Amino acid sequence: MALTRMFSRVGSCSQSLSRCHTRALPPMIPGHIRNLDSNRRLQHTTPQSTSCNWQLREDCFELNYGGLVMNLDYVWLRDHCRSASCYNTKTNQRNLDTASVELTIRPVKTRVDEEMLFLTWPDGHVTRYSLPWLVQNSYEGQRQRAIQPRILWNSEIYTSAKVPHASWDQFMNCNQELKKFLSSFLLYGIAFVEDVPATLEATEMVTQRVSLIRETMYGRMWSFTSDFSRGDTAYTNLALDRHTDTAYFQEPCGIQVFHCLRHQGTGGRTLLVDGFYAADKVLQQTPEHFELLARVPIKHEYIENMSDHSNHMIGIGPVLNVYPWNNEVYMIRYNNYDRAVINTVPNDVVQRWYVAHRELTTELRRPENELWEKLKPGKVLFIDNWRVLHGRESFTGLRQLCGCYLTRDDVLNTARSLGLQA
Repeated sequence: MALTRMFSRVGSCSQSLSRCHTRALPPMIPGHIRNLDSNRRLQHTTPQSTSCNWQLREDCFELNYGGLVMNLDYVWLRDHCRSASCYNTKTNQRNLDTASVELTIRPVKTRVDEEMLFLTWPDGHVTRYSLPWLVQNSYEGQRQRAIQPRILWNSEIYTSAKVPHASWDQFMNCNQELKKFLSSFLLYGIAFVEDVPATLEATEMVTQRVSLIRETMYGRMWSFTSDFSRGDTAYTNLALDRHTDTAYFQEPCGIQVFHCLRHQGTGGRTLLVDGFYAADKVLQQTPEHFELLARVPIKHEYIENMSDHSNHMIGIGPVLNVYPWNNEVYMIRYNNYDRAVINTVPNDVVQRWYVAHRELTTELRRPENELWEKLKPGKVLFIDNWRVLHGRESFTGLRQLCGCYLTRDDVLNTARSLGLQA
């Protein structure tokens, strides 16, 4: 069937959306990262209306389903076909050679029946899509969804939530306990396991229940005291301001684990701050500062010249990393200790960047945003290093910590395998 330059074919339908629900966010979300363009908070959305209409346009298939208008490219619609010849449902991999699809392809027949879209292509192949699947996977649908649910928090919000800690025995032996732990970790960016034997070996076991350990130049599992054995302030008894670790890696470590094996002295409380909460405050108050922090790349650097260790690491990226289609923050890279010379920013931007950075720093340093935790033997802390900043107060006496970094992909993989959205 020949297609005119501007399509005029239009269709409509009406059906139930009972199978189209996306997972709802928890009720208490004071500041889910907002869409910068629309200045509205991101949320999981389900079409409220049962109406459906469609139109074949010159460059795309326009589908209005439940109030969401989607513009679906024809090559995209052919490329994502889930028929047996195009997609292997056992391996969840594409069989179709995308390069074989004509870039000018158009359907020769279109039909919407109940909750299904049927497209017949020039070679007779039929593609069918569930309308809820298109809502979930279209660009327009992604703009209204969060990749990962989270609850942004300050000290009062987190304390009031009374987030339960996992127990060692159940955590190691019960998948339901592991799932509860990971659910809390995904929502808040921190989680605890109690009653862990105060040994490096037990700490390693509890981390491997969650993910693979990421080996770095600090080793696989590390145990340290304030002996300045490495060229880093962490190996002293000095206070540490809030920061994220390994900002000088091109891909900073995703999760950090701490276990205090012993402390014979005073002080040393651990400071935790939700970086996404502070970033959202900047977005609400000064969107142009948020945009600048998400756009301008800067360097972080780690230089170590010790008798046994010689390292020079450089990581480059913006302070805030966001998904460009919805401006959801997925990583904050904030470390004033390791920030290198700013030579990636032109002169007409430098002053504005400093102003934006100062606003974020002010939010991060507000006392009401600080959660202080006294780590003790048996209490293992997991920190989302892409979200939650940590620090410590100065201390006296012998304080021995052990821990490691975990690979972020494998933590999220574990969560998804247990049915969590991550």
